[in-house]
Amino acid sequence: MSISIIIPTYKPGEYIWQCLDSLTRQTLTRELWEVIVVLNGCSEPWLERLQDYKAQHGQYNIRILQTDESGVSNARNIGLDTAQGEYIGFIDDDDYVSPAYLEKLAHKATPDTIAASYTIAFDETHDYIPYYIETAYKSYAPKGIMPYYLARKYFSGPWMKLIHRDIIACRRFDTRFTTGEDALFMFTISNLMQTITFTGTEAVYYRRIREGSASHTKNWFQTTHNCLKLIAQYCRIYAMGKGYSFSFFTTRILGAIHTIISK
Repeated sequence: MSISIIIPTYKPGEYIWQCLDSLTRQTLTRELWEVIVVLNGCSEPWLERLQDYKAQHGQYNIRILQTDESGVSNARNIGLDTAQGEYIGFIDDDDYVSPAYLEKLAHKATPDTIAASYTIAFDETHDYIPYYIETAYKSYAPKGIMPYYLARKYFSGPWMKLIHRDIIACRRFDTRFTTGEDALFMFTISNLMQTITFTGTEAVYYRRIREGSASHTKNWFQTTHNCLKLIAQYCRIYAMGKGYSFSFFTTRILGAIHTIISK
């Protein structure tokens, strides 16, 4: 198994079928990848429906896991604990990918180079939304392979990339955080990162922007409290770890401060 794709989900809605269907259309040989769907904090009717989907697509390596414990971080951690692939990718249940997504990422990824894709954002009516990571791609991609810390905007979360399992190692998502945990995880594993490279625009991660997401619902006091805890954790990791980039660490702190100011 070359690639494990981890999809955390909780009462996903009908959009999860679009996500899974996009994976069944991949051009990469299906024997080379697996999909791990982790249903967290709920069961019926979604567990049965997901199992039915797996049965109907028996030619693909799809695993359905269920846990009563809620939380996207917990779900991703369960996926990481069971993943068999040499490379790990994350897709949110309301997003989907282009047919060439896995093939082009697999062509670019190496044990010390993270491969990242193009991305397009859309809203719930499927209207296009300008997206800062799309803008960043257009700046980064022409440069070829580059130090990871120079592509900091691509490390706000684990999506749209393939990461070698040795970079992740035993590190996991911090379940104490409900927002900001994505960027925190990427910083946690950054001391084993070296470089990042980019696919062409034929490998696309389509990102759904929903107003009801956790990042849109917290008030200023909740946001501030969460960001201060994140800053403390960034400082703790940087102080105790080895090989962390000071410039990358600084951007994480400034990002948390900016979130407080802009809320």
